[in-house]
Amino acid sequence: DIMSKTFRIEVDYANCANLVEDAAKKVSGVKELAISFMTQKMKVDFEEGTDPETVMSEILKVAKKVEPDFEIF
Repeated sequence: DIMSKTFRIEVDYANCANLVEDAAKKVSGVKELAISFMTQKMKVDFEEGTDPETVMSEILKVAKKVEPDFEIF
């Protein structure tokens, strides 16, 4: 049973969205991740047995390294 959540994000450029997506996909606990620049949304499928909050804080950390202005709401 995959837990999937969609988050509202803020990212300024399509290129940055792609870079963040690539980096965030490698975070432990992420099964699948997709960012839509047009809608400013990020869909995350979490691995079974992971704590989404822990995974999300890791995603934000990684994302901010790539794009300091990146926000998750």
